Amino acid sequence: MDTEEGVEVVWNEVQFSERKNFKAQEEKIQQVFENLTQLEHPNIVKFHRYWTDTHNDKPRVIFITEYMSSGSLKQFLKRTKRNVKKLPLQAWKRWCTQILSALSYLHSCSPPIIHGNLTCDTIFIQHNGLVKIGSVAPDAIHHHVKTCRDNMKNMHFIAPEYGASVTPAIDVYSFGMCALEMAALEIQGNGDSGTLVTDEHIHRTIDSLDDAQQKDFIFKCLNRDPSKRPSARELLFHPLLFEVHSLKLLAAHALVNSTANISDTISDEVVQRLYGPDVVVGEIKHEDRPGVQMRMCDVPVTEKLEKFVEDVKYGIYPLTAFKARQPPPPRPRAVSPEVTESVKSVTPEPLDIEARRVVNMMCNVKPKDESCELLMTILLRMDDKMNRQLTCLVSEIDTSLLLAQELVHFGFINESDKEKIAALIEETLISCFNQRKQIKQQSTVLIGPAPAGALTNHVALHSGS
Repeated sequence: MDTEEGVEVVWNEVQFSERKNFKAQEEKIQQVFENLTQLEHPNIVKFHRYWTDTHNDKPRVIFITEYMSSGSLKQFLKRTKRNVKKLPLQAWKRWCTQILSALSYLHSCSPPIIHGNLTCDTIFIQHNGLVKIGSVAPDAIHHHVKTCRDNMKNMHFIAPEYGASVTPAIDVYSFGMCALEMAALEIQGNGDSGTLVTDEHIHRTIDSLDDAQQKDFIFKCLNRDPSKRPSARELLFHPLLFEVHSLKLLAAHALVNSTANISDTISDEVVQRLYGPDVVVGEIKHEDRPGVQMRMCDVPVTEKLEKFVEDVKYGIYPLTAFKARQPPPPRPRAVSPEVTESVKSVTPEPLDIEARRVVNMMCNVKPKDESCELLMTILLRMDDKMNRQLTCLVSEIDTSLLLAQELVHFGFINESDKEKIAALIEETLISCFNQRKQIKQQSTVLIGPAPAGALTNHVALHSGS
């Protein structure tokens, strides 16, 4: 439980057997996890943050992810099988589109992010029908973690070339198995018993499907030759899934992307109030005869507009053929401390740009042991409710504006927040130096040391103020 936000999250750990194994790969692993925190897609389980713990004999990486309360797709399929024999084709197509949209997003990253462990156990479904890919454990992790397979239930999801070649094609193969299991609700000769699912079981399950295009779709994914498998994006254009998006869906996406809180501002009642039944929404003009007008009252409303826009907002109807969501460009790592010392006197171009704004901030300064340097800690609350804690040593030659500029340079704060944070740092440093001066004077008068204390200066910054 995230006690600050009051929401449930998932605590994950990757543990390394030896410290030297971790040290050799630490830079690469941190880069992998840094990239994962940047992923933003409605059909990928959100990766909140990560940190490393190297204090023990067995180092570990800890990362916090979104909690999916409705469980895995595998559990959902088992519950569904009690009531129906096969999943309705329309629901199957909606799920496949969402999963492929997420895979296309991962594979279009630079370099491509390969899931490597896609099964119905690592895909999750919510009560509203939203499907999300979870357990994104890239190949960089798989190669350095000993994985123990206690049973064979998911071996059939692994592409035949896995190990010799790791490309996006292995995810497409695994997706094909997921698509087959979703369509039939289970693969005959199910591997849950610990036995291996054979090619005969797979072909028998495909043959049990009724739709010829559905069979063709799955066979293309399960091609033994990875070079002949279509990409995730190409599969979105398969005749079974491809459709030209309706103007209604395009308009809903435009509304969701341009409005912060659409759920309270869009509803059928609001539309009827703003655009009454007599408002003309379309007109066909003819040169030789009167034109034809279409009014609001002529447009049939088959579903609640509010519910439809909400579903679009949550990612149930992604734009795939028209405009797929693109991953962010790779962000460069911050330069090493030795380099930063040499660029303090200039104002270089930012290595990265922080788009989020600061809504609350606090600054704390205290002496570092017996040295002349100060230890400064800045706590930032961003507008997406995430917190950021920054700590550094400050000497008397450092200025508040220079420190704030470095925060912008390394992508910790937005340029627009620089002056406010510089003012907070300035105020805190002045108070600290004044207090140290007073303590020094008192110790001179009393001929005795004054108790060392930390000075804390709290300033709350609210957006808009």
